[in-house]
Amino acid sequence: MVVRTKICGITRLEDALAAAASGADAIGLVFYKKSPRYVPPEIAASIIAQLPPFVTTVGLFVNEPVDEIKQILNIVPLDLLQFHGSEVEAECTCYNRPYIKAVAMKPGLDVLNVVNQYPSAQGILLDTYDVVLPGGTGKAFDWNKVPQNLNKPIILAGGLTPENIRQAVDVVNPWAVDVSGGVEESKGKKDHRLIQAFIEGVHRV
Repeated sequence: MVVRTKICGITRLEDALAAAASGADAIGLVFYKKSPRYVPPEIAASIIAQLPPFVTTVGLFVNEPVDEIKQILNIVPLDLLQFHGSEVEAECTCYNRPYIKAVAMKPGLDVLNVVNQYPSAQGILLDTYDVVLPGGTGKAFDWNKVPQNLNKPIILAGGLTPENIRQAVDVVNPWAVDVSGGVEESKGKKDHRLIQAFIEGVHRV
């Protein structure tokens, strides 16, 4: 199976174009204002307008009010929504857009039970648990904790780098992988060589 790749935390057009040129299947745009990778909707819309075809655009939200998300969607033509907070399924489905739900791999979590609470999700993103941060921790979790019987496509995130991505893919066999900090030279600014190395690592046999 071909593993898809999403480069998240895009804040600049040149980084989005580098991701696309390197073979990324998707880019992620963060609309969580507390994140150092937050991108204003107007800039996000400008980036999307200049992307080549067949690159999926994903908007990341963390417990954002419904009206705020709808305002952003009026400006930014997103293909897919990613919910990284405590949103229940009804809060994910009210925008008539496909979505994925992020699940933090908290110790002792019944992952299958959580996944079953989002039957309408196109996929489940598994990320590292942190008491404070909803994502972008730069830390990996124990990939052996990922259940093998989940009935949704799995997107693996959390602490992925060009150095560990091949091992992560071999252990988890995910539908897709999601990287942000692991391909940055500073928060919100991507290193194009690391993007290329990461994607090459995903597809290395």
